[in-house]
Parts: sequence; C-alpha cells; structure tokens
Amino acid sequence: MGDGVAGQPCRDLYIYYIEGRLEDNPREGGEAYIGNWVEDGYSFLFFSRPAAGAVARMLSSQPGLSLVDHYQMRYEDWLGERFQPFSVGDLLIAPPWDPAPAGEARRRILLDPGVVFGTGTHPTTRDCLDLIQQVCGSSAVRTALDVGTGTGLLALAAASVGCRRVLAFDLNRLAVQTARRNVDLNRLSDVVLAFQGRAEEMALLPADLMIANIHYDVMDRLLASGAVANKSWFILSGLLRSQAEAVMRRLSDAPVDIVERRDQDGIWHTFLGRSRA
Repeated sequence: MGDGVAGQPCRDLYIYYIEGRLEDNPREGGEAYIGNWVEDGYSFLFFSRPAAGAVARMLSSQPGLSLVDHYQMRYEDWLGERFQPFSVGDLLIAPPWDPAPAGEARRRILLDPGVVFGTGTHPTTRDCLDLIQQVCGSSAVRTALDVGTGTGLLALAAASVGCRRVLAFDLNRLAVQTARRNVDLNRLSDVVLAFQGRAEEMALLPADLMIANIHYDVMDRLLASGAVANKSWFILSGLLRSQAEAVMRRLSDAPVDIVERRDQDGIWHTFLGRSRA
C-alpha cells in the first residue's frame, strides 16, 4: 500500500463506512483506492486521499447501499502502532519501507500489512511464530495450512523455516489480496498459495501442520468439523481464557494430545497439539 512514495505506506487513511455488501470494483475507486473490507453486511472502503466522488459513483452503480459515515485517521492509528522491525526466534519481521538487514542467524520476512490487521506484534501471533519454528525445527513438516491467514505472516513464517507447500486461506477477499502481495514481496509464490475459502471447509485438507490464529466462533466451527484429526501437528491461538477452556473440552474428545499450552498474562491462550494417529 503506497501513497506515491516507493515502499512507503500512505500517511492518512480515508475510510467510508457503507451499509451493505459492496462488490469490489477498483476501476471505479480510482488511483487512491486501497481496498474494500466486507464484514457482517457492511463494507469499509479505504482510500489514500479524500474520495467522496468515487464513493458516490460506486454506490450509484449498486442500488440499495448507503453511506453510514466516513473517517480520516493516520495510518499508524489504524494499525494501532508504528510498525517497526522485530524478531521472534530466528525470524526477523520488517515492513518493506524499513527492511532492516537480517543478521547472520535470522531469516527476514518483509510484511506490508496494508489495512489488514496482523503485523505480528500481538501476543498470540508471537506465540504462533515461536511454535512454528519449534515444530518445524524438531519434526519433518513439509506441508502446512494457515487458517484465516490475514496478512499471510504465519504462512510466510512456515515457508521460511522449511515447509515446502503452504496453503493460506481467508474468507475476506482483501486479506487474501494482502497475503498474495506479501507472498510476492518475499518471492515465495512457488511455496505459498493464498486463496479465498471458508475455514471449516478448507481446514479439512490434510497437512503436516495446521495453524489457526482466528476468532473463537470460527475456531469452534473448525473443531466441530474434525479438522485436527488429519494433522500431524496443530497450533490453535487467538483465544481468551473462557474460549481456551471450551477448546480444551472439545479437544478432549478428539484423538489428539496437547503438547504445550501457553498464556500471555492469563489473557491470551495458545495450544500446540499433535495427532495420535
């Protein structure tokens, strides 16, 4: 995501909040158009400059939609942080506008989050990054699934530490577009495939490792589908304490073992498990 300066994010975001599911049409949005986040019957249009005229044209082409509100905020305020290089184990994650040369023992991942949440600094994401390295360093993990990939970071991490094939999927189209851009940015298109799909359906695909750092309601459907049964290893994260207890109850009936359970300050919980098969 840029504002005309190579490699730099736009300074300000202009966000238009639409009631209804607006079909994405970048040509109508113009050069300042960043993307469309669709969720729960609402659409959020992102621009790098004011775009009232473009939004009006987009709405006129799809009757039944209406503008609820619009906002202007700094890009860093939208992300909730100033994204700077950081490391987890042997991985160095850095934005392309501040790449920070990798040290001798580090594998660098370039990450442009665009307007999709998930720079990697959340405690659950850090735990996932650490556990991906732990599993891949101690076991033959050739294939991986990244459920609800978001920016694609966890898929890129799996590819960077040795997975030969990674399927990264998300129901949100803008997240998939962002993940694909990051796959290309890291020249890993021959290893990572990012596509749009439902978690509870795509997670049934066999793999050596499944990574799911997702909302609990999606996690619940994923576990109900039996997706953990055909995975050698799985990492489940993004869970608050009560949600983690519910996941434990579900897993107690599955042919799996919990190898490690982590919590960050008693709030965020992450599981590492493996199949008994």
